[in-house]
Amino acid sequence: MGGANILSIRFVYLIMHDKKYLLIFLASATMFATYAQKSKTDSLFKKEAVLAILHTVADWQINDYHTRGFKRPRYDWTNAAGYTGFMELARISADDKYKKFLINVGDSLGWNTGPRRFHADDYCVGQTFANLYMIEKDPKMISQFRQLADSIAAAPHTESLDWKNHINEREWAWCDALFMGPPALGYLSTATNDKKYLDIAAKLWWKTTDYLYDPAEHLYFRDQTFFDKKEKNGKKVFWSRGNGWVLAGLVRVLQNMPADYPDRKRFIKLYKEMTVKIAELQQPDGSWHASLLDPGSYPIKETSETGFYTYAILWGINNKILKKKKYQRVVENGWKALVSSVQSDGLLGYVQAIGAAPGTSDSNSTETYGVGAFLLAGTELLKEVPKNK
Repeated sequence: MGGANILSIRFVYLIMHDKKYLLIFLASATMFATYAQKSKTDSLFKKEAVLAILHTVADWQINDYHTRGFKRPRYDWTNAAGYTGFMELARISADDKYKKFLINVGDSLGWNTGPRRFHADDYCVGQTFANLYMIEKDPKMISQFRQLADSIAAAPHTESLDWKNHINEREWAWCDALFMGPPALGYLSTATNDKKYLDIAAKLWWKTTDYLYDPAEHLYFRDQTFFDKKEKNGKKVFWSRGNGWVLAGLVRVLQNMPADYPDRKRFIKLYKEMTVKIAELQQPDGSWHASLLDPGSYPIKETSETGFYTYAILWGINNKILKKKKYQRVVENGWKALVSSVQSDGLLGYVQAIGAAPGTSDSNSTETYGVGAFLLAGTELLKEVPKNK
């Protein structure tokens, strides 16, 4: 019998008959398992790993567009929210196919927004038009959107936000609109160096906030019809993706707001309030569930809101608005939850279908706005990844 086998047998004997050796073995095994898990976790945050999974998810979505076509019009908010993530990936990727994809979308639309002129969903795509213009400097990319924005800025905006008379076609009367409309006007303001677009975005942001924001909970109702609704546990109904739209929209407005802008401090105060609340509601697996105050009613992760929250909190860390020490674990766990939802072919699962309230999802449910949120989170993470990773 070989010497190594004899030593192994003797070690096993010692473990079985001497408590001291058993404790040493258990401690060593625990340390090894912890180290192995830490190494596996650390690898998720390496620049190469983050870039690789961003490309995998983005390529799956583009291939789905090419093979099955667009499920909805190319100007539609579902796609436009996805484009926001592709835009950020295009900035950092060595492959120019993502920018080419977005330019092709713009060309196919004649660089025009959707037919419902004052409906925020239909001009969400203006975010991408403005961002592409800032790179390409081609006036056609924003000329039509700018005409629309001039009309938005000139409108009186005096109607109540009560959910009736198709108010959503004229005002930001639902919380999702705060991702669709304000950032589009904010990016246009930056692209044109015209403050009036940011001014109207700020004015209408606070109109919606004064109506839908619950100052006690630091969360937004989806719209007026949710004011008196309750979850099974008796808590108020706050839709998680709806608040994800808001928080992501908020940082995209701040991204376009000069440091000396009069309302900036007020926006940052709101951002910090919401972020504290959202971080408290994160689930043990790093995700957020569809209902914020009754996570047990839909006891499964949802990746579109998880992507938006992770993106928005990372943005705050990267821009020195949030303390990294306080929120690092939140964003790391959020990213782990997102990565664990990607299938081997790149499909991002657990995206709640189009809706206006908490709902279900599963490993095969996906939508392009979920992909957009994932890409926003991952590209923002790359700005935060330490150089030694």
